[in-house]
This record gives sequence, structure tokens and C-alpha cells, in this order.
Amino acid sequence: MFVDNSFMDAVLRGTVLSAVGLTWIVFLVRIVGLSSFSKMTNFDFVMTIAMGSLLATSSQSETWLAFAQSLAAIATLFAVQVILAKARLRWPRVRRTLQNRPVLLMRDGHFLEHEMRAQRVSRGDLLEKLRGANVSDLSTVKAVVLETTGDVSVLHGDPVSEALVSNVA
Repeated sequence: MFVDNSFMDAVLRGTVLSAVGLTWIVFLVRIVGLSSFSKMTNFDFVMTIAMGSLLATSSQSETWLAFAQSLAAIATLFAVQVILAKARLRWPRVRRTLQNRPVLLMRDGHFLEHEMRAQRVSRGDLLEKLRGANVSDLSTVKAVVLETTGDVSVLHGDPVSEALVSNVA
């Protein structure tokens, strides 16, 4: 692609194509917006992983055609993400189909064993998250929510507004 020496060509391809691919992604993020990698929905999370994979693929392209195909795939994922985000906002059925609901794992200091089993979350995992949130007394925990992204939110201390848990399963 760049030079006749295969070692130097591999180094140059890896360097140049990675830089161009990363610049392409940054350019598309500037157009689409920061929410592209927000992890607010399942698709956003998958998008982040797919971008990393496509960037790696583009940096290892052996032909300009393969490199162009990787860049086109990256742009297509961004376009699909924008279309799905707009559809999610406009139509509740699309939103329900594409987006999981957050799940309550603990409420008012009590573990919700049934939900924990259904989500495959062990008591040990949950206790680790509680320690990470500086919970020193389980009775102060108002709610623990497994978010749609897989993150765990711990609400403890002062009374919790019902609005914070209104959309939680």
C-alpha cells in the first residue's frame, strides 16, 4: 500500500490508517453529537464496541478498498444510530423494542432476591457496588437499580424522589 518493504509497509499502514480512521470517527461524532458514545441505551453500548472493532479492522486493511469499506461501515453505524434514536423518541413501540427497562435490585434496605436471580446478580456483586457507593448501613439504601447499560445506581441517604424510580421494572 505504501512501500515495498513489508515490515515498513505494515508499520506505516497501522499508523496512517489508524490515525485516519480515528479522525473519521471524531469527525462523525462532531456531526452526530456526543450522545453517540453515551451508553444511554443498549444500542449505544454496542455502538461503542463496534466502533472499536471497526477502527481495528480499518487499521489492518491491506487494500484501499477494504479501508474504504471500514470507513463506510463506521459511517453507516452512526447513521443507523441517529435513525434509531429519532425513532425511539417518536414511537413508544420502537422505544420498548430497542431499550430494556432498568430493574430494581434492592428497595428500602431489602434485597429483591427474585429480581437479582432473574438478572443474574449475586448478593456479593451487589454488596461490592454498595461498598463502592460508600454505603455503611443497608437500612439507608433506598434503591439499587440495574440500569439499561449494565451500570448499577445506588440511591441512599435522604428520601428518594419517586420520579427517580418511576420507570424501573
